[in-house]
Amino acid sequence: MKELQAIINAYDHYHNSGKKIALATVVHVDGSAYRRPGARMLVSEDGELTGAISGGCLEGDALRKAQSVIFQQKSMLVTYDTTDEDDQKFGVGLGCNGIIHVLIEPIDYADSLNSVNLLKSALSDRNVGTLITVFSIKNSKSEQIGTVLLSKNGDSIGYPQRVDPDLLEVVLDHATSESQSENLIKSYSEFDSIQVFYEKIKPTTRLLLFGAGNDTIPLVQLADILGFEVILIDGRANQATRGRFPKAKKIVVGTADEVVEKLDIDSQTVALLMTHNFEYECVVLKQLISKSLPYIGILGPKKKSEKMIERLENNGIDKVNQESIYSPMGLDIGAEGSEEIALSVLSEIKAVLAKKEGTFLRNKTGPIH
Repeated sequence: MKELQAIINAYDHYHNSGKKIALATVVHVDGSAYRRPGARMLVSEDGELTGAISGGCLEGDALRKAQSVIFQQKSMLVTYDTTDEDDQKFGVGLGCNGIIHVLIEPIDYADSLNSVNLLKSALSDRNVGTLITVFSIKNSKSEQIGTVLLSKNGDSIGYPQRVDPDLLEVVLDHATSESQSENLIKSYSEFDSIQVFYEKIKPTTRLLLFGAGNDTIPLVQLADILGFEVILIDGRANQATRGRFPKAKKIVVGTADEVVEKLDIDSQTVALLMTHNFEYECVVLKQLISKSLPYIGILGPKKKSEKMIERLENNGIDKVNQESIYSPMGLDIGAEGSEEIALSVLSEIKAVLAKKEGTFLRNKTGPIH
């Protein structure tokens, strides 16, 4: 998500300076590749790059292709087949053992519904949207339809007229289906082998951090690097300050029984209890468990959280659903000290939101993703 925001910021900069640009997007991958569909790179006419579509091996060649797209003002689908042992024929030395399809689109600033503006619209609020990109591997030599629609909140904006009406009906029906929660690429053979990339654009992960002690300072710093939106909450006004936490999006100071009601909570919100104040956290946890957060992390030993839950249940709360409560919080990486604990905790949050186990990649068979 941080990469998308960087691309949007660069777009605004180039718009103001009048530089021509193109957007490169990974739309399909067969086999292994460094980046997955949805990875993007903004290219300016003079060769400046924002974002990435690989680990650095594709960028040079894609830059040249993007400059051609800028000159011709026609979209292009570029295929990199790294399954060939002689991948040097591309002049980029890939070695990823996959086939990567990259859509490159010229950006027209006068078009309020161009690809980047659709991304802006997708990120304009905290609702999940589906960005729809249409391309054809079979007809890769032809100009591509490209990023055409954003489906969000039951509405769609973009250029439906660029899509066959019968296909459009199928696409919009699928985009609004409740069963689609992750990115998906579907091929429609009945429509001349058209591929459609349904990309879920989710809001930035919002991290509710209860606790303004010294041990949370590196956690806020690392969360900011990862692109999390940190809301810092504490009852101590002298601790929860902008001077101590310049990277926090917002700082909320208040008692335990009032702070939660001041917070905006949605499906992309997680919480960490790190106040080192048992009573404060008991009151906060009582309110959080009714919010259906995907992750609530509690710092400290398991006995602490068991004691908290026991108290809540003894005070009239029905059996607490502990599925989203992680205590002790963090992945077991042998963390010592606040910096390493921050790494452990944020890694666990990432794994939970991505529905992964957080295991060693070398133990997996086949592609990583």
